[in-house]
Amino acid sequence: MRALVTGATGFVGAAVARALIDAGWQVRVLVRNSSNRDNLRHLAVEPVAGDLGEVTELERALEGCAGLFHVAADYRLGAGDPRPLYRTNVEGTRNILTAARAAGVPRVVYTSSVATVGIPADGSPGVEATPVDIGNMIGHYKRSKFLAEEVARDAALAGLSVVIVNPSTPVGPGDIKPTPTGQLVLDAASGRMPAYVDTGLNIVHVDDVAAGHLLAFERGRAGERYILGGEDMTLQAILAQIAHLAGRKPPRIRLPYAAVLPIAYVAEAVAKVTGRSGRVTLEGVRMARKRMFFSSSKAVNELGYHWRPPVAAFEDALRWFGERGLLA
Repeated sequence: MRALVTGATGFVGAAVARALIDAGWQVRVLVRNSSNRDNLRHLAVEPVAGDLGEVTELERALEGCAGLFHVAADYRLGAGDPRPLYRTNVEGTRNILTAARAAGVPRVVYTSSVATVGIPADGSPGVEATPVDIGNMIGHYKRSKFLAEEVARDAALAGLSVVIVNPSTPVGPGDIKPTPTGQLVLDAASGRMPAYVDTGLNIVHVDDVAAGHLLAFERGRAGERYILGGEDMTLQAILAQIAHLAGRKPPRIRLPYAAVLPIAYVAEAVAKVTGRSGRVTLEGVRMARKRMFFSSSKAVNELGYHWRPPVAAFEDALRWFGERGLLA
């Protein structure tokens, strides 16, 4: 069988492409001419030039495909110009699903994010059914993914077999940009994280997320969403584990939210002048006010999903970054 993977030059998309190849699929990947193709260098894939803004190109790319894995997304926090986020994440999703319907693709897995999942006020882990609306979305990245997921649900209601997956915080090899999470791993391993705030993330190996995509294709119910996560960890514990693996001392200074917020405002002002977003963004700091903990029990029960301990994800990420000379 043949599948089209969008976003395969990126972090999660490359992992999905690898998982499909290992499962015996013929893999076609949608790439832009300007894309960095390093993640595809050793993969037996069929590159097809195309853009999420061109429905005709997408229809051609989907010809003869038994599945579509729409992983492509613009994942940036604190973007100076938010319009590309909505163009890629919302309109791009609408275009590729329109093309999938026209091409007669029988099954689609759409990659959303836990950014669209509600977080209970009592501190318990969020689940797929936790109430949330667009007013709870902090920043343009989360808003764009929330709207894109609505597009995917509407397509399912209209008869397209779309399964939605919501990865938590993937870590591992192939984080080529890197993502904000990958940058955190790099900074912690390089001793550039002297302090932390009281927040938390759900850490999962990127290859487990990729395996979850295939399970969603095989066993997921159309129109349903499935959290593909791992283990809930405080930021302090995350940084301590990475520091231990890198042979460094973990940060011991805890910064209150009130101390970090002014730094974010200054960083945002600098970003507007320079046109480049820095490591500290208002969006990221505001998101950090809550511990972003989630449960993958639905994926476990319905899909047979499972994950490995976070330390394996950190080890693989550090090995990959180290091989490329990115660790200071």
